[in-house]
Amino acid sequence: MSDVTALLGTDHPIVCAPMAGVAGGRLAHAVSAAGGFGMIGARGSSSPEWIAEQAALAGAGGAPFGIGLMAWVPQLQEQLDAVTALAGLSRPKLVSISFGDLVEPVGRVHEVGMLAACQVGNAADLEQAIEARADIIVARGGEGGGHGRDEVATDEMLAMALAATERPVLAAGGIATADDVVRALAAGAAGVWCGTPFLTCVEADNTPAARAAITAATATRYARAHDVAQDLAWPREFGGRAVATPFVERWAGDEDAMTAEAKAEHAAGRERGDTDYTPLYAGTGVTHLTAETDAASVVRALVGRI
Repeated sequence: MSDVTALLGTDHPIVCAPMAGVAGGRLAHAVSAAGGFGMIGARGSSSPEWIAEQAALAGAGGAPFGIGLMAWVPQLQEQLDAVTALAGLSRPKLVSISFGDLVEPVGRVHEVGMLAACQVGNAADLEQAIEARADIIVARGGEGGGHGRDEVATDEMLAMALAATERPVLAAGGIATADDVVRALAAGAAGVWCGTPFLTCVEADNTPAARAAITAATATRYARAHDVAQDLAWPREFGGRAVATPFVERWAGDEDAMTAEAKAEHAAGRERGDTDYTPLYAGTGVTHLTAETDAASVVRALVGRI
């Protein structure tokens, strides 16, 4: 097991996943201040100004942090320009590049002396991440919340990555408790990459209503329903695991038949703040979330048995 804590400058091998719309500078800073490693999640539409603003929040006081970008978005080069231009306390230690072609953007990250991580969900992703010389491989199984592949379970993806590289491998997908962390480390992971346990943190950029709906959730579903409803251009192979609301259940697996009326229903629901239509991305561990909390408490709970 590689010492990812030394690599990232943290006390604990816990990385908060870069969840767009949830993980901003405040959450990233709170996680890192608690001894984990906080990540900022950029949307495809995030501007250079937003990136700089969130990085300043995350790096306040010299806290280490990272930024997650999506390789498929048309704005990637502009966002990379913004990230690689950051300096001082606003300079991220790690840049995550995932969901698309990796070699060129990872190369750009390395050119300015930053570390790069790549999420991988199958053997082809893993091969490309190794070719790109990613410093950290994130073995993300289908149990994971948010966008990614639903092809390989976390345990299998972790074993596949560990067999293929000597670089640090983080386990991702379905990790929500201290027991999950212990199992991942025992299997050889250098650490864990998890977002779901941090979804109900008061430092997150989601709403109190969203946090309440997440604590009440009893199941998740992998689908493209929210993306199709919003006409988002996510590649088809990267669906998203989210809370299984009635809308998601209705259209999961049948997204290509989604009607204009259904899209209008989804838009109206989001507009009025109805969490049945809010994209509540979460992994299979969401059932362990029972109340609003804070980042320091989550980090303490996750490392309680290591």
